[in-house]
Amino acid sequence: MARPYRLQAEDCFYHITSRGNGRKKIFLNNTDFEKFLEYILKAKEKYDFYLLAYVLMSNHYHLRRKTGHLFQGRYKSLVIDEDSYFQELTRYIHLNPVRAKMVKNPEDYRWSSYNAYVGRKRKDRYIDKEEIRKYLGMESKNYRFFVLNGMLTGEKEDDIFRDVYGGFLLGKAQFIKEKLKELKTQAESDKISYSKELHLGIEPGVIIEEVARRFKKNPQDLIDSKKRPAIEKQAAIYLIRRHTGLTNGEIGKIFKM
Repeated sequence: MARPYRLQAEDCFYHITSRGNGRKKIFLNNTDFEKFLEYILKAKEKYDFYLLAYVLMSNHYHLRRKTGHLFQGRYKSLVIDEDSYFQELTRYIHLNPVRAKMVKNPEDYRWSSYNAYVGRKRKDRYIDKEEIRKYLGMESKNYRFFVLNGMLTGEKEDDIFRDVYGGFLLGKAQFIKEKLKELKTQAESDKISYSKELHLGIEPGVIIEEVARRFKKNPQDLIDSKKRPAIEKQAAIYLIRRHTGLTNGEIGKIFKM
């Protein structure tokens, strides 16, 4: 199945999530959490985006940022209507540890941006407070009551994501129409067409031959190999997925899988 195209544009709000493979833990100790947050700072130095809210759970994470990668398959990305959903989505993110019964109150969880939102943490190096103020529309005290109200009313995941359209847009009808129009323009642009041509420029046979050479294998033997873990076969499959436009099904046919 071909990968769905992602809407990538300036001034879009993205809700990014990723989960550990098989829902296994991706953070095993405090050092892992701290290291991940360091990676966020490095990413912010390299790329131009704002981080507006986050929570790192033991087996997945949520980010709220303005541009948008990581674990169980590809990361999930929703383009958000900030005017209608910013407050609700930040509340959903900050209540994740409470819903998971990891803590009783969101302020007791260390690995989220909640305490910076409510003024309990004076400095949070990871989020961009000036940008948050533009969209939040309430003071710290009011935001705390807003989140606590979500606990009392039993807000569920289905409540916040009830308006998701096409698996990648969250917003009202007009917002969805505008973003779909942007997506159509983007997909038809010369830049996308040119990128696709480049993407399809490497023949899978060339990749297989190079991998076989490096592993001192016969290319056909690499294709026919049933032995596990068959590292060389996995390497060839990965590179073909990365550097060609073939779908998983098309790659499977090449390797008789």
